[in-house]
Amino acid sequence: MTVDALLGSVRARIGTRTLAAGVGFTLCVSGVIALAQGNAAGLEVLQIRPNFYMIVGAGANIGAQIGPNGVVLVNAGTAEASGEVVAAVAKLTNQPIRYIIDTSADPDVVGGNAKIASAGRNITSFAVRTAAGRTTMLGTDADAARVLSHDNVLTRMSRPPGPDRPSPFPSETWPSESFIERRRTMYFNDEGIEILHQPAAHTDGDTIVFFRKSDVIVAGNIIDTNRFPVIDLARGGSVEGEINALNRIIEIAIPPGPFVGLPNGRNATDAQQGGTDVLPGHGRIYRQIDVVNYRNMVVIIRDIVQDMTKRKMTLDQIKAADPAKPYRAQYGATSGPPTPDDFVEAVYKSLTTAKS
Repeated sequence: MTVDALLGSVRARIGTRTLAAGVGFTLCVSGVIALAQGNAAGLEVLQIRPNFYMIVGAGANIGAQIGPNGVVLVNAGTAEASGEVVAAVAKLTNQPIRYIIDTSADPDVVGGNAKIASAGRNITSFAVRTAAGRTTMLGTDADAARVLSHDNVLTRMSRPPGPDRPSPFPSETWPSESFIERRRTMYFNDEGIEILHQPAAHTDGDTIVFFRKSDVIVAGNIIDTNRFPVIDLARGGSVEGEINALNRIIEIAIPPGPFVGLPNGRNATDAQQGGTDVLPGHGRIYRQIDVVNYRNMVVIIRDIVQDMTKRKMTLDQIKAADPAKPYRAQYGATSGPPTPDDFVEAVYKSLTTAKS
């Protein structure tokens, strides 16, 4: 059976209506981002909700929740961009950065931990004005902002890759707090926040962060809207875990509501209101339908590669057959990890390793 025939078979099983349905949302969301790019210098800052922003251009996309208790950042970006991130937050609010939540141990996620945390302030510290007019920090832990991650992120960042070798990251960038459970929660700025571990997805330390009142999910590098997902087998990633993580996002996210009449001259081509915004590690904001299409792409390629392995095709033969061909135009970056061949190889090795 050819790749095109297999693709048709798999699409029939999944359903193709969602592929077409996402086009309108792609245009609407991309237009919003284009406006943000046209009005920003250096980093791009996009207001998603009255109290929620996305900071673009510092490495991985950064989510920023702002309120009277301070600022929660999801991801810290690269070390090189950390000063710009601190400056961007300072332009949005005079409240201190209280928490940084790392969604993985990728350098473009955790590189800015040290500098951004040191520019922030722990939630247990507070300032008082002395008689001399000086500001003094008091509290049980007058310290930097807390950096929170799953324990696997801390392990990946702190454990040397071999005997007599240094840790992959300097100790000042390590998370100051980690958790091992599947779900960590916190209540901050009058909002419930869920930090959900997604085992064996892009890596073994991935988390998605769901801001329940804002209705925003920060997905980290589980999703890259510009290219095929990176499945890092060496750090515990797998294609099945990637699909499971995408399914979890789809399960949490709510699509935009239907129009109830068309008041004020609006028409059916206007952007629908409401719905969960999903912030990827890189690229534009997704809606639920976009995540469905992204998930379907991964499932289709997984199923094709799986069929080819059952027919005893080698990795080289599978690459030559090009099971990712239908999606190269949208996700086929030609440089940097992963190229289409890199993704196909990761899927193949993930499937064959799971059987051995």
